[in-house]
Amino acid sequence: MAGHSKWNNIQGRKNAQDSKRSKVFQKLAREIFVAAKKGPDPNLNPSLRLVMDKAKAVNMPNDNIKRAIDKVAGNTSGENYDEVTYEGYAPGGIAVLVHALTDNKNRTSTNVRVAFNKNGGSLGETGSVSYMFDRKGYLVILREGLTVDEEEFMLEAIEAGADDVEVSDDVFEVFTEPGAFSDVKDALQQAGYTFATAELSMFPTVYNEIAENNQTQFDKMMEALEDDDDVQEVYTNAEIN
Repeated sequence: MAGHSKWNNIQGRKNAQDSKRSKVFQKLAREIFVAAKKGPDPNLNPSLRLVMDKAKAVNMPNDNIKRAIDKVAGNTSGENYDEVTYEGYAPGGIAVLVHALTDNKNRTSTNVRVAFNKNGGSLGETGSVSYMFDRKGYLVILREGLTVDEEEFMLEAIEAGADDVEVSDDVFEVFTEPGAFSDVKDALQQAGYTFATAELSMFPTVYNEIAENNQTQFDKMMEALEDDDDVQEVYTNAEIN
């Protein structure tokens, strides 16, 4: 599995995300609110536990997390968000999946369509690109300071239930089936590992290189989508070098 492209992608966008930390927290608060509707106890609600871990990984304050959970109990306004996925192509035929949480589908749909159309892309029908992606659990462990060797770690991860492990000089990348993600994460955590990233994500089955003449438009499209308040995640099959 081409795991390194995923990690490079995370690293490549980290500085941009850090500069928009308040927006990241706002999106995570919405995600926590939606997850907490299934129950406020993360020990009994795996979805809430997962997004709380995600929030803590980007240093979202505990007070912010608590407010988002408490908001469910005090939600007398009927506030609600729908999960919507948009599919389409960026310039050069790059497949794009956009996952949103929205209280106004018309607004979100319009904004996403504009982001595509203004930057040389096009929205497609449901199923037009989703078949090119697989949902996987994804765990990243930084190798700095670790004494475990590659073979030993790979054996630990596979015994914990991982499907695949990618190794580079900097990180161990662990991939799981969605249903096994929590068990693998817990097992590795109990073994003393900490995670730079721990999430369920979408991975392309085939990567597509961005032509140099399409790079600027592609970057502008990604920026427009990721800046939208309703958009939670953007997945592409772009090859990140």
